[in-house]
Amino acid sequence: IGNTVLHILVLQPNKTFACHMYSLILSYDRNKEGPGSLELIANNEGLTPFKLAGVEGNTVMFQYLMQKRKHSLWSFGPLTTVLYDLTEIDSWAEDQSFLELIVSTKKREARQILDLTPVKELVSLKWNMYGRPYFCFLALFYVLYMVCFTMCCIYRPLKPRTGNKTNSRDNTIYVQKMLQESYVTYEDELRLVGELITVIGAIVILILEIPDILRVGAAKYFGQTILGGPFHIIVITYACMILVTMVMRLTSTTGEVVPMSFALVLGWCNVMYFARGFQMLGPFTIMIQKMIFGDLMRFCWLMAVVILGFASAFYIIFQTENPENLGQFYNYPMSLFTTFELFLTIIDGPANYDVDLPFMYSVVYFAFAIIATLLMLNLLIAMMGDTHWRVAHERDELWRAQVVATTVMLERKLPRCLWPRSGICGREYGLGDRWYLRVEDKVDPSKHKMMRYTEAFKAQDRDNYDKGFEKLEINRNILYKKELSALSLSQSTSRTSSHRGWEILRRNT
Repeated sequence: IGNTVLHILVLQPNKTFACHMYSLILSYDRNKEGPGSLELIANNEGLTPFKLAGVEGNTVMFQYLMQKRKHSLWSFGPLTTVLYDLTEIDSWAEDQSFLELIVSTKKREARQILDLTPVKELVSLKWNMYGRPYFCFLALFYVLYMVCFTMCCIYRPLKPRTGNKTNSRDNTIYVQKMLQESYVTYEDELRLVGELITVIGAIVILILEIPDILRVGAAKYFGQTILGGPFHIIVITYACMILVTMVMRLTSTTGEVVPMSFALVLGWCNVMYFARGFQMLGPFTIMIQKMIFGDLMRFCWLMAVVILGFASAFYIIFQTENPENLGQFYNYPMSLFTTFELFLTIIDGPANYDVDLPFMYSVVYFAFAIIATLLMLNLLIAMMGDTHWRVAHERDELWRAQVVATTVMLERKLPRCLWPRSGICGREYGLGDRWYLRVEDKVDPSKHKMMRYTEAFKAQDRDNYDKGFEKLEINRNILYKKELSALSLSQSTSRTSSHRGWEILRRNT
């Protein structure tokens, strides 16, 4: 019951009342330390009160709980050294990491905890010491891997075509070799080494991605921008295309260019995932993701309807014409592709002035230019501008959350020998087996000076009050009016002295 009440207090809107009641309930807890403590009991979702405060973005309760967990080592003037307990904060050996919970929640208030002590210092320590070097090495390794795969595709086994052409528009001069002909020469053996590296890399990608999908859940894993959702879809699809290409090569099935082309595009697009490790490029990838999965996805539905309607009209108009004079609409798939190019103004309107064009082509093309170019493209630009304005206010915040998610991912994937635990063991300071993070807090000298002024003024007010009280005690036998005048004089003196002191404080500020 006590643990349930603690979880309810974390969700209370009145933060001050919740903190006082939280302390009151814990004062009756018999097992304040150890696994039996009320603070360490999780709810049905596996969240303790501390983790629930982070998920809900309750910064007041989080700071209150952290104040209870800190230990001051020493203080010298404005400089103070504090040890913060990393229990439930550090992602080391945690199945449900506090940092991962914060970056995966949809509440923006939760990401503000990443800027609070000691979370900010812990993430900075992990990222600067281990996360950034490993991430840069991983980016370099992936680029070299993609270069190897690209070279294997460029020099794939081909042979000259021997069959006769059955169509005047057939332009094929090379065809794919059979499996027995693909690995004969020394160059083929070199390509085989690159292909084996590519296939092994695809299998490793699937081995690393599938456990996380099962642990987090497909909806959250692919739907969260901070966790790299779209890039996870890209890299898994890339790995599947590699395996499909391998099967088609082993079975000598023609058409391997289709999965190979998809794999090349997806593999190189996934390089943008590594931009999150750099402050100059990371926020722009967030902007691209927001625009693609926000504005562009909605716009594509409208674009598909317009292209389908006008492509059908163009195909019907040129269905009776000779395709050799105007071949952009000679069949329906080509009409769709040509209309798509016209929609994006990649090409100009196809026209052959050596022959007579149908009159309806001019009418339909005029309507298409008005609707597609002038209306819909400008609508897309306006939508993207509005999205850019909205995301620009929080893109740096989202980028910092991406850095945290990347750090947690690397800490999970890498062996323990390559990523030692961050912090200081409490046994060095007689605090048990828990781990702590040492943070040096430096108070602003101007604020420190203001605090000293305030304390001096309070002491001066107390002295004036004491002097007035002693004067009243001595003159107790004097007339009542004189007592009142003495009291009034003492109070006015105190008020004047306090007013003078606060005026000095305002000027210093």
